[in-house]
Order: sequence, then C-alpha cells, then structure tokens
Amino acid sequence: MRNHPARLIRKKRDGGELAGDEIRDLVAGVVDGTLGDAQLGAFLMAVCCNGMTPAETAELTLAMRDSGRVLRHPNVPRAKIDKHSTGGVGDKVSLLLAPLVAAAGVAVPMISGRGLGHTGGTIDKLAAIPGYRTDLSCDEFQQALEQCGYAMARANAELAPADGRMYATRDVTGTVESIPLITASILSKKLAEGIDGLVMDVKTGRAAFMADESDAVVLMESIVGVGRAAGIQVSALLTDMDHPLGRGLGNALEVAEVLRALEGDCPTDLREVTLALGAEMLLLAGVATDLDAARATLIGLWQDGVVRQVFQHNLQVQGGDPRIVDDPGLLGRAPHVVAVEAQRAGYVTDVDPLALGHAIVDLGGGRRQPQDAVDPHVGIVLAKTLGDAAHVGDALAFVHARTAAAAAGAAAAVAAAMPVGDERLRRNQLLKRRLA
Repeated sequence: MRNHPARLIRKKRDGGELAGDEIRDLVAGVVDGTLGDAQLGAFLMAVCCNGMTPAETAELTLAMRDSGRVLRHPNVPRAKIDKHSTGGVGDKVSLLLAPLVAAAGVAVPMISGRGLGHTGGTIDKLAAIPGYRTDLSCDEFQQALEQCGYAMARANAELAPADGRMYATRDVTGTVESIPLITASILSKKLAEGIDGLVMDVKTGRAAFMADESDAVVLMESIVGVGRAAGIQVSALLTDMDHPLGRGLGNALEVAEVLRALEGDCPTDLREVTLALGAEMLLLAGVATDLDAARATLIGLWQDGVVRQVFQHNLQVQGGDPRIVDDPGLLGRAPHVVAVEAQRAGYVTDVDPLALGHAIVDLGGGRRQPQDAVDPHVGIVLAKTLGDAAHVGDALAFVHARTAAAAAGAAAAVAAAMPVGDERLRRNQLLKRRLA
C-alpha cells in the first residue's frame, strides 16, 4: 500500500471523506494482504459508523470490481441484464426469471450466492438439480451465456476477489448492515459480470434482510444511484417479504415448484413478482417500450412453452439432468413427509416466513455457518396461505424431513407459525414501490 493503513482508517473514523486513490489503495491491500485483518475490520467499522458519501461508495464499488477479472461478452450482441434479490424465504424467482427473460431476447449473466441463515440461496436451489454445475470458470460462464441466453454460476475467485475477504470480515465484525458496504458488495460482483443493466428486488418485511421499509428504500436508492454512476442502467422494486413467496420452501421443493410453474401451474405471488421484475429487465434492455408491453411479451412466451424449452436447454449446457422437466420425481424426496393439520376451524391468520425459514434450517435445509452442509430434499410445502379457510383436520402444510423426529419438531414449529383464527386477513401489497 502506498498510504499507511492507520492514516486512512483514522481519516474515515473521524468522519473524513476518502479520495478515490485512497480507496483504491485500501482495496489493493485487501487483495494482496498488506491490509491486515485487524486493519480491515477497523476500516469496515469506521465505514459502518460514519457511512460513505455517494462518491466514496461509487469509488469503492469500482475498485472492488476492478480487483479481479471484468468480463466482456463480444460474442453476445444482445443487451445483458441481470437481476439481484436481497433474499427471503421461498424466493425462487431467479430460476424462472432467467429463462423467461432470455426467451424474450435478452442475455442474462447471473452470478448468485448460497443461502445463509433463514434466507435461501439460488446456488443451493440449483445444487438440488442432479448434475447441475454452478462452479463455472469465467470462460465456461461466457460459453453458457452464448449458447442458451443465460448462465447461472456462483462467484469465483476471479471476479471481485476483494469482496470475498471483505464480506467474510463484515460477517464477524458486526458490519453487515452498512448500506455503502452492501451496495459495493452487490454491485462490484454484478459489474464484473459485464452487464448493461441491473434490476434490484429489494425485499422488506419480517424475513427480509432489511425488515424496516425505510431502510430498504435507502438501500434501493443507494444501489440505483451508484449503479448509474458506474455506467449501467438500474431500476429497483421494493417487494413484500412479510410472508413466504410461493408454496415450496426448501431447495428441491422450490425447484419442483419452478418446474410446475413452467407448465403454467404457478402461485399468484410468484408469478406477479417474476413478471414485474422481468418487465423491468425488458425495459432496460430496450426490447419493450413500456411495462405493459413487456409483461404481455413475457406472458405470451410463458404460455407458449418457449420458457420451458430455454430452461431445459440451460440444463443441458450446465450439466443438469434435462429429464427433470418431464419427471420432477428425479429431484428426489425426503423419506419422511408429515402433514400439519388444523386443530380448529377458521382462517389462516398468519404464515410467518421467519419462523418457517428457521424451521427449514433446523431440518438441515439451510446454514447456520458458511461451512454447513445442506440437505436439498428437506423443507416445507404450504397447503394453505394467509386468509385461506381451514376445517379441523385440513392440512396446513407438509413437512419434508430426513428423520421422523426432525419431522415432528418441524411440524410443531409450522403449526405455531400458521395459526388458525376467526379473522380473515389479506396479504400486504406485494409490489410496494418502484424506483426507475
């Protein structure tokens, strides 16, 4: 490092604004190790406490992007648009959205992450597909994009390597919640993909990373502003995560729901969020003139079966078993499936996504620590949703578990998360805000 780390840390600690060359120097130290662990933790804490100006956040984002390889896609003449979600319970949108938007003529390079805690990760869902490869090299990622219009892979050491060390340090230093650090972490990897535009799905509600709506709006504004400053088109939707998305919760169960959705059997909430994000992507790509036209295009492709074909082609390209499209049973099944039954008549008055997400982690379907293994087959399938009528003995949900004991424990948690009462409630507005 050209600058002494302690000087830069003190400057940010005392509320000063770092210059671009100082930020680039810090990020270089992150990558080559000249910025020690204690120094990195101190810097991140200073940012967490004092924030960053928009200019600083943009400089940090670009420095992190440039810490590794930045992809170009000379053989893909179409607009390249990605989507990123801040995560939740049952959020399998990416698996539907990528082939849907690719079918409309937009290239979708998508680098995704694994789940941690109660939030599921796209990479874990894809890992539930027999043979499917997400450990693609950058060259393999580009080839998949060229061949089928979209590619889905986990981050590797070539792309934005500074983020890997910074993210791990944030996790152990209590600095995860910093808006500038979240913004730079998300956008540095997305910009390294070689995209022209990005649509953000920022979730708010009990099971969202940003549970408070005002915090979620600040994150939306930060990502849109910094993304545009970095030279890409960005729009964002604020969506509800006060209840799960869809009915399948758990990796293979969510893939099975996606396969049914490809055939037209799609839960209303999953369909609406997918179409809304897809329409934004088409608008950014310039292949539709307005949101209504974009939505109509996507619905037509979905109904005609084109999306199903694109999904199956991607399976073939990335090593997945294409037979699952016709035979979802090939995904496998947990050995114990237990119904959670209503104990009284009335209406389902809550479907607590946070409680259900923790129940899935307890079943082995999620991680408490990054190194934890994940059982792809366990999870929960909702038979009822908020406001549905229930009679005594009706199934509220089905628990899929590895053991009978685990099934019994999860069933009790699901029953508590899905109370039945006299009042008939409706879900909050699904699409809360748009920033474009």
